[in-house]
Amino acid sequence: MSEFVAVAKCTDIADPGSLLVEVDEQLIVLIHAAGQFYALDDVCTHDGGPLSDGEINGQEGTIACPRHGAKFGLASGDAVTMPATKPTGSHKVKVDGDQLLICLSQS
Repeated sequence: MSEFVAVAKCTDIADPGSLLVEVDEQLIVLIHAAGQFYALDDVCTHDGGPLSDGEINGQEGTIACPRHGAKFGLASGDAVTMPATKPTGSHKVKVDGDQLLICLSQS
């Protein structure tokens, strides 16, 4: 998939906050932090935990896995703290009026 798909309204997600959505049979956590929107795969690469249940830190620009505390960069999906060492998937987000659109990355 390489096109943007509408998944939610901007007002559906508090700042900071997150919303779990499904795009092309893939679970994506849509994140609103510090006025920006981000989209990551809803999976911690350490043990498969759901990032959508994790704590968002807008100042750090991270989301923490609720299981073991591994943190991932909101903009890149990079693993920034142990025990995760591999990034999670990161996807493009676009705001169109009051709609949030996601384009899945090819990975």
